[in-house]
Amino acid sequence: MNKTALVLRHVHFEDLGSFAAPLREAGYDIRYCDAGDPDFCAGDPRDADLLIVLGGPIGVYEDAAYPFILAERAFIRSRLEAGRPTLGVCLGAQLIAAALGATVFPSGIKEIGFSALTLTASGEGGPLRRLAGLPVLHWHGDTYTLPEGAEHLASSARIAQQAFSRGRHVLALQFHPEVDADHRFERWLVGHAAELSAAGIDPNSLRDDARRHGPPLRSAAQAMIAEWLEGLETGG
Repeated sequence: MNKTALVLRHVHFEDLGSFAAPLREAGYDIRYCDAGDPDFCAGDPRDADLLIVLGGPIGVYEDAAYPFILAERAFIRSRLEAGRPTLGVCLGAQLIAAALGATVFPSGIKEIGFSALTLTASGEGGPLRRLAGLPVLHWHGDTYTLPEGAEHLASSARIAQQAFSRGRHVLALQFHPEVDADHRFERWLVGHAAELSAAGIDPNSLRDDARRHGPPLRSAAQAMIAEWLEGLETGG
């Protein structure tokens, strides 16, 4: 019997991307649950074998404007308290941080584009070493304080907190290793057109960088997530 991966998705084009194939190869049946669906964050948060929380262009603290965030944070908090495997990407990483008691706040800059990470010793000793030296996609304006009991894994030249783990079962990535940076990257450019314009970022430059950096990032990201999934099984 296959394992289940429940995926909380906030905008349709920010999906699992390159992570989908390694998840299926590791024996997971994938079920998306979209913000706005009647069953979003319904049911027992402990049920799925893996919870994955994806990105989106809103803030963890914007629950007055987007009330579903309150239920989502509570869902994630219950999941973490039960010690169940959880992966977060961008907004998902920030939601995990908030559920663990950390503060999420505007960084004061828009970090949008491809640049390499600087790994900590803990990052170099785990699955993130697969991304060493490779430009990854950053697309966020918020950041977070490191949750209590978490291990800092990576930073960038502009933002100190880019990834953390908590035990072997929680991984939070503020950047986007999963992005399909091929022809499908156009969905990101169109979907975030207003944000790019407001930030004065040329989509042509991003498109060119995606074309150049996409293939090596895809291979490295798939190896990284496959290794993390294997660690869930082995306890490593």
